[in-house]
Amino acid sequence: MFNKKVIFSVIAMLMMVLMSFGMVSAQDITVQGSSTVLPVAQKAAEVYMDNNPNVNISVRGGGSGNGIAALIDGSTDIADASRFIKFEEVENAVENGIYPVPHRIAMDGIAVVVNNANPVEDLSLEQIKSIYTGRISNWSDLDGVDFDKEIVIVSRDSSSGTFGVFNDVVNDGKIDGNPIRLTPTALTQSSNGDIAGTVADTEGAIGYVGLGYLSDNLKAVKVEGVKPTNATVANGQFPIARPLYMFTDGWPQGEIKKFLNFVLSTEGQKLIEQIGYVPLH
Repeated sequence: MFNKKVIFSVIAMLMMVLMSFGMVSAQDITVQGSSTVLPVAQKAAEVYMDNNPNVNISVRGGGSGNGIAALIDGSTDIADASRFIKFEEVENAVENGIYPVPHRIAMDGIAVVVNNANPVEDLSLEQIKSIYTGRISNWSDLDGVDFDKEIVIVSRDSSSGTFGVFNDVVNDGKIDGNPIRLTPTALTQSSNGDIAGTVADTEGAIGYVGLGYLSDNLKAVKVEGVKPTNATVANGQFPIARPLYMFTDGWPQGEIKKFLNFVLSTEGQKLIEQIGYVPLH
């Protein structure tokens, strides 16, 4: 007969082995960055974790610049970005032993939005530039607009990828050959959601958000006569559009690679379309 003490010792050892195996096999993934990509990352993580209980994915916003900075300093596995990485960011990353690899996951349009009480239906890029640089301060200053309200300019902060793309496309980065200067009276917000909420609550406000943040609480105006929709972004008609990215340190391996493959899969791309962005296929 086996000694009971020996049997209990064997069982205890087996439990310790199983527990240690569980700890080794469990995988934590951190995702940080763009508030535009945030809804995609959150929904994809939720579905992926449901299908893979041994994986824990932590998702945070904070802006594209903050996400890329976190990748550079090694505090995140995936950096969400609504713009491409800057040259100086690549230099900083390489100096730190990090080699950023971009993964394009979707397309998006940057919709210019106003309060529902605003009668404006269409704006040109030149008019948007004039508003955001403070050269036009009242809606009635626009030709044919009967809306005597001071314009409340709402913008993202400089760490935002959406701000960078909006600035480059709408303002060409310059006015009369000089670097663009956003009017100092602009209200800066840290996320798409904050901009959407401010514009929805302020009659004279104007802002810009990713397609995934459009709702009945906002009016998305046409830009150069084109509505911001998935179709007009996909066919290249809408003038303020950009790819959305997830960046990794080097080519992804293991569970990170599997998660990115899921985002790019048919199921992942359907989630992206449901959220309101433009899938790649």
